[in-house]
Amino acid sequence: MTVTESPAGRAALSSVAVIGMGYVGLPTALGLHAGGLNVIGIDHDPSRLAAIESGDADLIDADQRRLDKSLQEAGFELTTDVSRLAEADAVLVCVPTPVDRYQLPDLRPLQGACETLLTHATRGQVLILTSTSYVGTTTRMLVDPLQDKGFTVGEDIFVASSPERIDPGNVTHTQQDTPRVLGGVTPACGERAQRVIEVLTPAVHRVDSPEAAEMTKLYENSFRAVNIALANEFADICAGLALDPIEVIDAAATKPYGFMAFHPGPGVGGHCIPCDPHYLLWQLRETRGAAPLVSQAMHSIAERPKQVVDRVIDALSGAGKGLGGARVIVAGVSYKPGVRDVRSSSALDIMDHLAHRGAKVDYYDPLVMRVTLADGTVADSAIDPDGADWDLVLIHTVHPGHDYGWISDCPIVVDATYRFDSTAAAGHTQPV
Repeated sequence: MTVTESPAGRAALSSVAVIGMGYVGLPTALGLHAGGLNVIGIDHDPSRLAAIESGDADLIDADQRRLDKSLQEAGFELTTDVSRLAEADAVLVCVPTPVDRYQLPDLRPLQGACETLLTHATRGQVLILTSTSYVGTTTRMLVDPLQDKGFTVGEDIFVASSPERIDPGNVTHTQQDTPRVLGGVTPACGERAQRVIEVLTPAVHRVDSPEAAEMTKLYENSFRAVNIALANEFADICAGLALDPIEVIDAAATKPYGFMAFHPGPGVGGHCIPCDPHYLLWQLRETRGAAPLVSQAMHSIAERPKQVVDRVIDALSGAGKGLGGARVIVAGVSYKPGVRDVRSSSALDIMDHLAHRGAKVDYYDPLVMRVTLADGTVADSAIDPDGADWDLVLIHTVHPGHDYGWISDCPIVVDATYRFDSTAAAGHTQPV
């Protein structure tokens, strides 16, 4: 059922605690504070809180302004003291749910956050799990342990799942303009939780259970993964037929029904696409279920960086060069334009593969000054690069508002974004 108005007859709500001050938790805390609530932001990392307090956070401009304002106002606190959870009327869990190097869910951050919450939970609180995880997480990590502690969920404590829908760096689909799905354990849980989520966005879509909300998020990002894999596959097909894949996608997108444009690229990154579908696949293995389409899509996505490296090798070969000893610079290492986030960025995998195969690899990213590769190597961004210093530039991420004119001086340009304006490098660009 879709709900547009707040249910009536609920307890007062004045303070909210947010566990996790990362790419999801911080914008969530700022949205709640902007909505008039007292907010306690909790994170185990003092350096992260210090960075936020200094105003150094990777936020869109609107949230940066909110942060600057919140830091000057009462009712916005940042702390490592988890005992403060007991003071809040509601608590939102906003911690990462990554995967390990074997693509298996790493549930330690979420499990730790839930155990901390259980230690300090008090009667009357609303507890909302926003982290993406497998179906049944809310029940297993919150509901069952609360009942073991003597709480009656839906009567003296209220639990719900409302998976986050924050897209870092996206100024078009902001948190307040993006509907949120919410599933309460009971109708009373749903009503109490809705009041909290409505502070972030007035558009709340209620489903009948936390499990339905959890599956919704897994479906959303599995959908994206499958379509990204398909877009990459069609880009390769187009290359074999000497066609521009972007021209084909733009033409297909003129159809007003039955088509949604996804674009090819060098790979995926961040906190959603590389991770979330693996939570579904992991759970299905446990239950002996199968999702062959999702499984193949995730395999294709994992292989994409190697395919980009193969295209680099082909481009060098066409110029009579080999990869061994070649000077290669990667333009942009964050996983998407406009953010400093390098979590699961395909650029790091590409750099690893290039270096392993003998290339001399550098990178330029005006937002990311230093990265650590898989083998522990620390690399610093080139400053004011001169394209003539390298044999090839691989365009991975182009940040808006920055000058990339130097690329025109590089002998070979491989555009892994398919959409770089290559006018200045005409005659050199090799689309990937």
